[in-house]
Amino acid sequence: MGELVDKIKGNVNEALGKAKQQSDDPVTRADGADQEATGKGQQLKGKVKGLLGDDI
Repeated sequence: MGELVDKIKGNVNEALGKAKQQSDDPVTRADGADQEATGKGQQLKGKVKGLLGDDI
């Protein structure tokens, strides 16, 4: 079940990050890029958990 939660969190963070990157404020754009990268990492974590099981 943890894999699904990680994938959902990753999708949400990636979407929010992409939205923030559309801002005119350079600080918000940078924050959005970081948040998008975090989301992609969470999605990868979910995929790995799915392959290995929730024991990690």
